[in-house]
Amino acid sequence: MNLFYYPGACSLADHIALIEAGLAYRLTSIRHDKTTEDGRDFLSINPKGYIPTLELEDGAILTENQVILAYIAETSGKLLPGDGIIRWRALEALAFMSSEIHSRYQPFFRNFPEPEKERAREKLAQAFAILAGQMGDKTFLVSDEMTIADCYLFWVLTVAPRSGVELPEALGRFLAHMRTLPSVTQALAEEGLG
Repeated sequence: MNLFYYPGACSLADHIALIEAGLAYRLTSIRHDKTTEDGRDFLSINPKGYIPTLELEDGAILTENQVILAYIAETSGKLLPGDGIIRWRALEALAFMSSEIHSRYQPFFRNFPEPEKERAREKLAQAFAILAGQMGDKTFLVSDEMTIADCYLFWVLTVAPRSGVELPEALGRFLAHMRTLPSVTQALAEEGLG
């Protein structure tokens, strides 16, 4: 599989999941001009023009973090229970982070006016409080075993300083713990971030 990524972007979640799941992969970075590091037109690969994008061995293309993370889990049989409430809590958390946190970072990524940033900060603080409450004293977000939700949560939390929103204690503890995991340190190193 080939993961198209940009260093430190949300594709980091998929990168961590690939390592944690033990799946073979290669990385291809995307330049700001929408070309790949090997010279291809990224828009011909993914017309949406953004990452993550996962090119499967048969040439099929998958996009969207939730889908790619679920594909990695299903393919490997790891990072997502086959049934039970933990499976659904992990998928629920992915959807929540995508809609209520990831999308709220846009004012900071694109330098919107301060009133829009302040509204985003309020929503982010509320969302972080919800996740911290869900985590409680567990090691990971929905259980004491890592799921694909934790891969995405790691990225979501690494971006939080751009917003100026302070993380609740449980999420700060989670972030520190994740940074010690071999899959995370490997992904950060492979992206030139660690």
